[in-house]
Amino acid sequence: MKIRIDHNSPIPLHHQVESLLRALIDSSDYKDGKLLPNEVDLAKQLGISRTTLRQAINKLVYEELLIRKKGIGTWVNESRPISSKSKNWLSFSQEMAARGIPIRNFELHISWVIPDDQVVKFFSIKSNTKVLKLVRLRGTNDGPIVYFESFFHPSIGLTGDEDFKKPLYEMLEENFSIISYKSQEEISAKSATKFIAEKLEINEGYPVLFRKRFVYDKDDKPIEFNTGYYKSDSFTYTVESIREL
Repeated sequence: MKIRIDHNSPIPLHHQVESLLRALIDSSDYKDGKLLPNEVDLAKQLGISRTTLRQAINKLVYEELLIRKKGIGTWVNESRPISSKSKNWLSFSQEMAARGIPIRNFELHISWVIPDDQVVKFFSIKSNTKVLKLVRLRGTNDGPIVYFESFFHPSIGLTGDEDFKKPLYEMLEENFSIISYKSQEEISAKSATKFIAEKLEINEGYPVLFRKRFVYDKDDKPIEFNTGYYKSDSFTYTVESIREL
């Protein structure tokens, strides 16, 4: 297994290292309790600081996927839990359906655009490559809740004629056999710009929940880059993690 990360990716280094370590844990080379490479050597090989590496290792030790002992090293826990990952990432349609809340599309726009550097790096495409951009303003009968912008890797084969009113990940699976398998997310608080305030019908400067989502298929290939601005008083973002004993 190749041990490397992409320093040009928009995904934070500690997230990439964590994903790499999880892959090592599940690989045939390490799943039987083999010692991981020495921290100094591994950090040097990845081109990162030991602090960044330890941030990822500490998380996996806490989840009992790894065992670390001073003077010995770090190795895979042979009696580790089957899964320690969050199991609750859904499309907005699925999230609302789970709550029994009917949703509305206030806006739905499709276009072909030259993406910004962040999307170009995530997709590893040429800077002049056009990608399909999907913009949606969604909510309930009481008004808009979230403004989404999604960009899709050109290799999927989207034409723009698809039914984007359907749950997105269901449509990708049914039409293109693309399974949205893994999501890496960054969540933060922001002040609404004039543009976002007008879309969500709130005052400029009002706090919104900003979520950036990187979506991959089962082969770990990037398929979607998504950003969402949520009206903070109308939406709670919940993550449910289950530790299996």
